Amino acid sequence: MAEAQAPLAAVKVEALVVMKIIKHCSQTFPTTATGSLVGMDVDGTLEITNSFPFPVVEMPTESHFDNAAHNAAPNAAAAAPRAKANAAYQSEMIRMIREVNIDANNAGWYTSANMGNFVNMNVIENQFFYQKEMNERTVALVHDVSRSAQGSLSLRAFRLSAKFIEAFKENKFNSEELQKSNLRHQDIFEELPVEIHNSHLITSFIHQLQCPNPSGPTELPASLSALEASSFSKSTTLTPNFDNLSLNIDPFLEKNCDLLLDSIETHNTEVNNYQYYQRVLGREQQKINNWKQKRTQENATRATLKQPLLPEDEWQRLFKLPAEPSRLDSMLNTRQVEQFSRQVDSFVSATTGKMFAVKGNLLPGETAK
Repeated sequence: MAEAQAPLAAVKVEALVVMKIIKHCSQTFPTTATGSLVGMDVDGTLEITNSFPFPVVEMPTESHFDNAAHNAAPNAAAAAPRAKANAAYQSEMIRMIREVNIDANNAGWYTSANMGNFVNMNVIENQFFYQKEMNERTVALVHDVSRSAQGSLSLRAFRLSAKFIEAFKENKFNSEELQKSNLRHQDIFEELPVEIHNSHLITSFIHQLQCPNPSGPTELPASLSALEASSFSKSTTLTPNFDNLSLNIDPFLEKNCDLLLDSIETHNTEVNNYQYYQRVLGREQQKINNWKQKRTQENATRATLKQPLLPEDEWQRLFKLPAEPSRLDSMLNTRQVEQFSRQVDSFVSATTGKMFAVKGNLLPGETAK
């Protein structure tokens, strides 16, 4: 009996792969960059050892959820047109990688993001295609170029949850099905911790790098002018950075707030559309109830007169209830709102700390300018 595989618990990415992803995403910014990941699955840790970019392929932007009727379960190939277009290229690249005896197992794909705006139908469809058709134990690495430009590398790994995959495969995103499955916007993705790994040779080389030793004891400068005239002024590490004292709002934070407001407006639009559907449905159901009452009275009169009864299920032919709109777009937008809110919270913390520091150092009667 085959031993069950351990569930994926972490993603280990080689530093060279990280540099290749950063370079590709930065060069194509603000256009979205995508590529393939290869590596090995070792005891629940997905080790990504190589990557290569996908060629730019023009694909129709219409999603399979946009076609009329939202017909039954779409097949996996239709669920990710862009991933399908890249499948042949990826297979050929992996074949050539295997010929040179390099890890050639499909480990997923990567994509670039701008200010955390990656929760969209393209990412969902591509990851669904990978987990259902390519390899179930694959991940999507998301590199946020704008966030990384602030000085902190933003590289996150996501997988679609089993509950969401089941609902997506069967297209079960109406209110009744969502209540049965208890599927929420938090259940769309499963985020895995990302670890950046260097080979032992590189680690040994870094430890052997020679650092210049100070020739004598270092004396602190007596004043700011002495500091500017000393050798410390040439060191970016020790030179005072007065920009850190600025209380101006970070433009990155301002842009995040704008995106958050746009997502909230989209959410309000989705709510209005659903409320309109409920109003139309209520009117149609009222018409059906009135028709049923009238038919019941007619049949009672006919029964008294011993005449043949009229069919009571004829309303199904005369009336057509409106189709409930899919709640998937609303779920994705809610998940995106949560993403923007967390980013705003993390950016505000630094500015809020400086605000409290300034307020605590003000003299009585003074106000911050």
